[in-house]
Amino acid sequence: MNLGSILRKHRKELKLTMKEVAEKAHISEGFLSQIENNVNTPSVDTLMNICSAMGVNAGDILNQVERQVKFVVIHRSDWAEIDVPKSGFATKRFFPPDNRTVIDTAILVINEGKSIPVRKNIRNSQELLSVLKGTVELELGDEKITLSEGDSIHYWSIPGKEMIFGKSPTSIVVWVGTI
Repeated sequence: MNLGSILRKHRKELKLTMKEVAEKAHISEGFLSQIENNVNTPSVDTLMNICSAMGVNAGDILNQVERQVKFVVIHRSDWAEIDVPKSGFATKRFFPPDNRTVIDTAILVINEGKSIPVRKNIRNSQELLSVLKGTVELELGDEKITLSEGDSIHYWSIPGKEMIFGKSPTSIVVWVGTI
């Protein structure tokens, strides 16, 4: 359940600050932050107070939680439908940003001679690459690691010092990273 992300989305759409909502809901701003980041779950009373503070219906919020996508499948046949722009790489995320709270996942398509830069502002992240098709080279700090179809690697990210390079006409990689 991703209740916190839905509450945050509504708060931002209504242009309300965390302080405004927390005060009206009679909770601390820190507790509201924990709820929005899915670290803590509010009681029914607290949820009702938060919704009231934002002027939204708690039932509508819970219905949105129920309707959230629970899983995403990207079939092999879908790979061909991923358009690769002139940059030479494309990223197909499994979930939209509001549904990514612990890990981020994507299918990466990389053309030969092109590269995908790493995520910005991520520290102490673990990442996993698994090559589904082709060959890529992971530049991780001073090391260069070649991975071919069927190979996988799990590593600690090095902010600003990692890049994934395509080494075959089209490489397809599953990427997973902690947030």
